[in-house]
Amino acid sequence: MAAPTMRLLAFLLPCTLVLAACSSVPLGPAPVVNRGFTPAGQIPSPGVSTGGPNAAFAGQPGYYTVKPGDTLRRIAAQTGQSWHDLVRWNQLANPNVIEVGQVLRVAPPVGSAPASAAAPGASGAVAQAVPLEAAGGASAAAPSHPASAPAHRAASHASSPARPPSAASSGASVHTPAASALPSSGPLHWQWPVAGKVLQGYNGASSKGLDIAGRLGETVRAAAAGRVVYAGNELRGFGNLVIVKHNADYISVYAHNDRLLVKDGETVSAGQPVALMGSSDAPRVELHFEVRLRGKPIDPMQVLPAR
Repeated sequence: MAAPTMRLLAFLLPCTLVLAACSSVPLGPAPVVNRGFTPAGQIPSPGVSTGGPNAAFAGQPGYYTVKPGDTLRRIAAQTGQSWHDLVRWNQLANPNVIEVGQVLRVAPPVGSAPASAAAPGASGAVAQAVPLEAAGGASAAAPSHPASAPAHRAASHASSPARPPSAASSGASVHTPAASALPSSGPLHWQWPVAGKVLQGYNGASSKGLDIAGRLGETVRAAAAGRVVYAGNELRGFGNLVIVKHNADYISVYAHNDRLLVKDGETVSAGQPVALMGSSDAPRVELHFEVRLRGKPIDPMQVLPAR
């Protein structure tokens, strides 16, 4: 009996050790690979757009090609439009979804005025939108003869005051529309946004507007009646920025503010406070003030009253 028992034990002992070793390995379900499946709620990364419905108009006046990092709100601010109008003109289902390379209309179609601004003075011409650039940046100069410009400006603005000495350019030959070529600003009554000294005048190359001195916290006022189409600080080089659209032709720009007093979509009257002067994105306290005619910068001295 002893010999068979020993032989049985000798056979069972290795089996027991093998089973024990197997039991020490954790068990788990086999991985399942489901190729080409997108979980619900997860949107695949978008590719580069081929341009969309407006692809044929890429690079033409009144159109903008989306670049990396752009948002609809930023594009609207750069071109002096309301983002609501951009949604309408481009029939965007979702204003938060635009693609790199997509071509957007950034000027109102011929014969239609933006919903965000009054129509007096509208010429019906397609705006030539030029993105705002920080002081010192170079961009296309205002044309010497804007397309389809109506006859004469309002009589109260017919004579243009002399440009301050600081407006001299660095040698570049730049032309701005003559006073007689500017469209009538209708019921618009322009006034200076602040009362300070002009530190830098318009030259069309390195300066697209006026840099006006002032005190920190001094009130910045709307230069004419209109509607705020941008109030924020998303455009590099402009700091806290306000853009007012006056009608289908004119917008005004107020940059480097310390604090903004208005919001997008707000209607303002001429002389209404829109900001407090500051030095955001500027080396000194100043107001950078621009006037744009159908998207092109012009010399603000051509519409501001003499003082």
